[in-house]
Amino acid sequence: MNSQTKTSLMTTETAEVQQIHDLLALQKEAYRRYPLPTAKERIERLARLKKVLVKYQDQFAEAISQDYGNRSVAETKIGELLTSLEQIKYYSKHLTEWMKPSKRHIGLLHQPAKAWVQYQPMGVVGIIAPWNYPLLLAMSPLICALAAGNHAMIKVSSSSSQFGFVLQNALSEAFPQELVAVVNGGGVISDTFSHLAFDKLVFTGSTNVGKTVMKAASENLVPVILELGGKSPVVVHPSIDLKDVAERVVFGKLWNAGQTCVAPDYIFLPKGKTAEFVQQFKKVAISMYPSIRDNPDYTSMVNDKQNRRVQGYLEDAANKGAQRIEINPKNEDLTAVRKIAPTLLTGVTADMEIMKNEIFGPVLPILEYEQIDEVIEFINDRPRPLALYYFDFDDSRAEYVAQRTHSGHFGQNAVVTHVAQDDLPFGGVGASGMGRYHGPEGFFNLSNERSVMSVPKLFSLKYILPPFNRSIPSIIQKAFLR
Repeated sequence: MNSQTKTSLMTTETAEVQQIHDLLALQKEAYRRYPLPTAKERIERLARLKKVLVKYQDQFAEAISQDYGNRSVAETKIGELLTSLEQIKYYSKHLTEWMKPSKRHIGLLHQPAKAWVQYQPMGVVGIIAPWNYPLLLAMSPLICALAAGNHAMIKVSSSSSQFGFVLQNALSEAFPQELVAVVNGGGVISDTFSHLAFDKLVFTGSTNVGKTVMKAASENLVPVILELGGKSPVVVHPSIDLKDVAERVVFGKLWNAGQTCVAPDYIFLPKGKTAEFVQQFKKVAISMYPSIRDNPDYTSMVNDKQNRRVQGYLEDAANKGAQRIEINPKNEDLTAVRKIAPTLLTGVTADMEIMKNEIFGPVLPILEYEQIDEVIEFINDRPRPLALYYFDFDDSRAEYVAQRTHSGHFGQNAVVTHVAQDDLPFGGVGASGMGRYHGPEGFFNLSNERSVMSVPKLFSLKYILPPFNRSIPSIIQKAFLR
């Protein structure tokens, strides 16, 4: 690259960086001009969002598929679009009630004052969306932000470039840039975005990148919601039918080819049950995906980097003694289409890379246990996961596991589907994230919970002010300080 080309690229980057700063300034100024939209206005904004989501649904699905190489259209429409539309309906129904001030108690010494909590918008919310569910994970925090009365800037992953342009077109049709804006690009653009002085920042992505984003946000003391990931385990009790387990785990593990933050990452089976589970898993997987290579329902790995990463985990596991069970019914060559066949691993040990890192692919390591406390100790010795799934129809045993572990979500007899439950908060704990959105929590976490206290003309505290040798302060001390 010659010096003239380098200078031209630097000039372009400088201009793009300035545009992002100008965009934030535009949104902040627009918010200051009108800082408290009514419930009716917020619901109308959500209706506008719904309209363009429906209008552009085919373009969204096609663009995401292009970014992936192949992404199931049904997965996009069901897992991303439908979930977003249901969330809009839920927020439109409830936000008027949530906006009402919350009356709070006033202590006897401060009577007859009044107190309440007022839920005002934060201002401008930054949203950093990942590539694995680029529509849902941009729209979900946006819906919360709009319901709470905020303006928003969305940063689309550079791995979702085709989708990013479609989203930019769609949202520019629904909203002026001073209300909702989309930023595309990577490198310096991404770095600039995470350093902006937002009023709140929502990031969804890996734990490592989350640390970088949080550090950048801290320079402006921007509060963050971090939706990260981790290794979400599945624990199976001996009493449960493995056919039921396989049916539910196959769905959660192979949806989006495992590229889901709450996908089952590894499974603990009762000792001696591996062969039966493998048989059941194979049966379900083949019924869902009788072929892989040209099957439009089976999603590709999003890019070469992610494909190589998961293949590297498989090679490392094999080199360390794991047995690989690949479910490729027609024995197809998948190299050119960047697909990894559903794969089970047995003989897995903790020193393998696949047990140290979030897999984010259609690979499921299998471990066995004898006593449930062994499993609990194994889970608690590792970073707290985004989800923990326990299979057992006995509620008391499920409660035993739930009380002795930590995770963002505890799922009994189901995986993944909690993300689509509108009234449940979504988020992690520890290394899997902080903060919540979805449900009422999404509204309140993107609002400023402002305490308000109003004191009337009668100022009762004057009777207990110095000098303290008067009778009333003495009575108060005797009555309350005991």
